[in-house]
Amino acid sequence: MKKILFYTLAFAGTLLSPAILHAQAEPDSLSLAKNEFQEDFYEALKQKGIENYDKAVQSLQKCIGKEPNNPVLYNELGKNYFNMKNFAEAERAYAKATQLDPKNRWYWQGLYDVYYETKNYNKAIPTVLKLMEWKKEYYQEDLVSLYMYTMQYDKALEMINEMESTVGMSEKREMYKAQIMADNRYKKPQKEGLEEAIKKNPKVEANYLELIYYYSESNQEEKAEQVARQLEKEIPESDWAQVSLFKFHIGNNDGDKASESMFRVLGSKKIDSKIKHRVLNEFLIFAVANPKYNPQLDKAVGYFEGDKNVDVAKEVGKFLYNKKRFTEAAQYFEKSLGNKPDDIETVELLLYSYADAKQFDKLTSKASGYLDLYPTHARLYYFAGLGANGQGQFAKAKKWLEEGMDYIVEDKNLEAGFKKELTTARNGSAKTK
Repeated sequence: MKKILFYTLAFAGTLLSPAILHAQAEPDSLSLAKNEFQEDFYEALKQKGIENYDKAVQSLQKCIGKEPNNPVLYNELGKNYFNMKNFAEAERAYAKATQLDPKNRWYWQGLYDVYYETKNYNKAIPTVLKLMEWKKEYYQEDLVSLYMYTMQYDKALEMINEMESTVGMSEKREMYKAQIMADNRYKKPQKEGLEEAIKKNPKVEANYLELIYYYSESNQEEKAEQVARQLEKEIPESDWAQVSLFKFHIGNNDGDKASESMFRVLGSKKIDSKIKHRVLNEFLIFAVANPKYNPQLDKAVGYFEGDKNVDVAKEVGKFLYNKKRFTEAAQYFEKSLGNKPDDIETVELLLYSYADAKQFDKLTSKASGYLDLYPTHARLYYFAGLGANGQGQFAKAKKWLEEGMDYIVEDKNLEAGFKKELTTARNGSAKTK
């Protein structure tokens, strides 16, 4: 749910300026009353600012005594009661503000915050519908969730289908739809209704997607594939058809067609990033079993280079490393470091990959190169020494290992590794003399 914080300091000038502008022309008694009002209002703002909400309420009540029809005062009162977790009074205050000024969006937002905080979802729904008059796209997702919480599945499904056609799918709405379709009320008539809807209007994408989901849930994969192909035929630009077709192609071990569908999905602006990640994960598993598709995998990872939430190259590298595909894993760790060169965790993963792949020249070069950035990182000295030993450069290995020993901190395994490689380096140096 979206939460919007709103402060009414900006309203203070609007609220108080008439008294200031016309003070010279008013009688002394009226001027005095206005001054008292200003002092009480500013006192309320001050007390709220230092979280003395009960004192802020007292000052606002004084203001309301002077201006009982001022919506700004009730909005401020609602905020203070909300912060005190006195939600019943907060609701009354915000409701009064909306009655006095129904065109102010922020008063309705305050009321919505109360209903959401108290889980009063039935009252929250008409409030969100009111808020949608200002920003429909901002509150649509909230409305779907509220319909789900109140088990109004017909309305939720209607909203989900509308949003699929306007803003595309999301994992959350996909989950909601699965929950709805699991309800017995939607199972039996659904298939016939969707088939009829497709016949009447074959250009509505949402009906195909629901029918594909129905067949997939019923383990009727062949029929689901037929519907996906029909969708692709009727709406060639449909990216969602490719999501379903990708799964069928993977299941049929058809890497070429799966690749084509995958690239359509990854390049789509309509499809949620989480679904794209899921498609990539499935193709990754497929490519590990079918290495000839590694070039397609590498291209697919490139689609996620700008992903701020997940370092996809790094995660693919970890997956391949765990599968003991060390050389391939190293390539993805290198790709990851191209974007984040100072990520020490990825550096170590890369060095482990070089070591396990016995690429000792790369191991030495990379480890020693990073010593300039991390001169006290013991594991870098270990890898540099290991790589040098692997190339028969025992004197270099001995130098790095002896120096790095000073930086080991309570790591018995690393210390044992150092001692082992140092023994190798010393024995090797003795033989070459």
